[in-house]
Amino acid sequence: MKIYNTLTRQKEEFKPIDENEVRMYTCGPTVYYYAHIGNLRAYLFMDTLRRVLKYNGYKLKHVMNITDVGHLVSDADEGEDKMLKAARRENKDPFEIANFYMNEFLKDLDKLNIDKPEIIARATEHIDVMEEYVKKIIENGYTYETENTIYFDTSKLDKYGVLSNRNIEEQKAGARVEFDESKKNISDFALWIKAPENHIMKWDTFWGKCYPGWHLECSAMGYKYLGDNFDIHTGGIDHIPIHHENEIAQSKGFSGKIPANYWMHVNFLQVNGGKMSKSLNNLYTLEDLKEKGFEPLVYRMFNFNSTYRSSINFTLETMEAAKTALERLREGYLKHKEGIEDVDTSIIEDLEKRFLEAINDDLNMPIAMSVVWEIVKNPIKSKKFAKLIEKFDEVLGFDLKNYVPEQNKKLPDDVIELINKRNIARQEKNWAESDKIRDILIEKGYNVKDSKEGTIVE
Repeated sequence: MKIYNTLTRQKEEFKPIDENEVRMYTCGPTVYYYAHIGNLRAYLFMDTLRRVLKYNGYKLKHVMNITDVGHLVSDADEGEDKMLKAARRENKDPFEIANFYMNEFLKDLDKLNIDKPEIIARATEHIDVMEEYVKKIIENGYTYETENTIYFDTSKLDKYGVLSNRNIEEQKAGARVEFDESKKNISDFALWIKAPENHIMKWDTFWGKCYPGWHLECSAMGYKYLGDNFDIHTGGIDHIPIHHENEIAQSKGFSGKIPANYWMHVNFLQVNGGKMSKSLNNLYTLEDLKEKGFEPLVYRMFNFNSTYRSSINFTLETMEAAKTALERLREGYLKHKEGIEDVDTSIIEDLEKRFLEAINDDLNMPIAMSVVWEIVKNPIKSKKFAKLIEKFDEVLGFDLKNYVPEQNKKLPDDVIELINKRNIARQEKNWAESDKIRDILIEKGYNVKDSKEGTIVE
């Protein structure tokens, strides 16, 4: 299995620290509003990575954080906390805001059939862990204090900017950009912040009533659950220049180590060839897609048009194409499921080999899907092909085994069983059995129609 490592800027063979278990960390959402489809692309990438690792036989210990405090409006420690801004917008308690939008986010993961991490850790439930982490960084001599903030001093590192290759010498105080006058270097960042009197989210700590900096939670919780060195860290490419650089800086200040061996980053989603923004009114949620006639799994299919490291352009036309593709995949799977023809073992083995090569080549899902379409379009209809599609679906995540055609969803189990038997009879050209089952269905009070998808009853 090969993956692209942002840290080394090359595709590398993946070698986990423990050959049986992969330990990984994913930057989770800041739960101050509904997740839009650009946010959700990152978690579909996370899901595909999880599924590919499992397909390769690895066990996972995977942590994802929920940021419910500490993320300022600017990633560079400026502005107010996003949770407080949301609380003011909705005239609610920030903890209430966090609970609501966290649950909405988790529902979105379920709708997309995303395989959740083994550990989902909320920042507000780990303040004590972060406090001890900060104390250790202070003890190691990597911080300085201002009137209301404990800053990490990036000039104490051997190199700051290992992911984005930034040069700290170009960022000395006053060199190019206006910034907080109390900071020594423009790249320094807040670890621990004294809360103003009217600040709702604050805790009693060694430095008074405080709240943590945003970057701190990932390092502290990653260390708590995965240790000071683990296998993979994932996130969006927007995390590279600040958030992930600061995670690495903190971890080196804490333990002297870069926390993860492999750093993987998913590219942006564009909408109609441009950036998503509230001002352009193009921040789609899953609910928005539903109103336009697209179920969540259509968006999953849409994402397989591109590799995770490439940007992808969302349009309603490309979503219509993805909707058609999902329908064809389901129809093709069902036809193979009812098939009675045999397939040579060597053909199955070749398809399996090519699918594995594609997913193990840095999660190349467009190539993997091309293998799937070969099976779907094969004129030989065989249960062996259906079983192979089911196996590949462990990575694809369309839950095909449990798919029920829309027109049959509200039917009783005994009627669905009769429909399945009739479809098999028709596939085998057993017209007497087909007519017999049709008569039974009519006696039960159903109209029976035949279509290219099989028996439809009303």
